[in-house]
Amino acid sequence: MTGSASASASAQRPLLFLDVDGPLIPFGATPRERPDGYPTYRTSAEAAAADANPLLARINPEFGPRLMALPCDLVWATTWMADANDAVAPWLGLPELPVVSWPDPSDEDERAGLHWKTRPLLDRADGRPFVWVDDEITDTDRAWVTAHHQGRALLHRVDPRQGLTDTDFAALAKWLRAG
Repeated sequence: MTGSASASASAQRPLLFLDVDGPLIPFGATPRERPDGYPTYRTSAEAAAADANPLLARINPEFGPRLMALPCDLVWATTWMADANDAVAPWLGLPELPVVSWPDPSDEDERAGLHWKTRPLLDRADGRPFVWVDDEITDTDRAWVTAHHQGRALLHRVDPRQGLTDTDFAALAKWLRAG
């Protein structure tokens, strides 16, 4: 990146790369951990979403305004791809968001233990500060980002059994406002 591109990237708002399964749609808790199952929610988008995916009801619609209030630019970083804009965004009351397109995973990355999303997210960030919210982030991903990204980055792992919590939102807000 050239000096002027670097200066331009640092002046932009941070990106927040957001996964759906795990952070927004919790899963994997045992009956002992959640004897009553996962909570479900209703929204004005419920009728339109009812045919889309029954797991959407696990997404807390209050997350939409909370995500929009963060000082960043939201980007879908999920295998839902454009379906996130068709089904998840209306559920949350979000506008249509940019979507990361995924290349085929690299055998080299898999052998090294690097998540298949890590390189494409760094490419998409293009030097901008970013947060990556996912349930599959590892220390290998953190080390790789530290070694290959010039700007600030927060790789925030969410427990998929819980999904996003108040503690997660507080950590995201603190990091974003510290920039």
